[in-house]
Amino acid sequence: MKKKVYFAGSIRGGRQDAELYKRIIEYIQQRHIVLTEHVGDLSKSKTEGLIDRDVAIYEQDTAWLRQADVVIAECSTPSLGVGYELAYAETHGIPVHIFYDKGRTSLSAMLTGDRYFHIYPYKAEEDIYPIIDDILE
Repeated sequence: MKKKVYFAGSIRGGRQDAELYKRIIEYIQQRHIVLTEHVGDLSKSKTEGLIDRDVAIYEQDTAWLRQADVVIAECSTPSLGVGYELAYAETHGIPVHIFYDKGRTSLSAMLTGDRYFHIYPYKAEEDIYPIIDDILE
């Protein structure tokens, strides 16, 4: 059965991992539905849509979260928005799986200390995909 995946990754917090997001999203889309494929859109800038679109972005993203079967987040680039999405998912009982490059960053204790979240530090991108398969199968 195809699952609806909310993929979370930094947009306004920084786009240095956009290529990685794109590859992860494409991998998930081979067998499942990614509600937030725009996160991997390399044309998205970190300041796109500032004031006038913020309410629409919030309403759309929270609607997608409520539809999602699972949240998969790549958190190597810190993002206030992603942190909010993770907390929103927890509040709504949506399973949350967090990946981060342990060679580049340390996660906030607010994530690592929350037993609700499933956290996967990785060394190389290829470490991510077998875990995603386990999560979604």
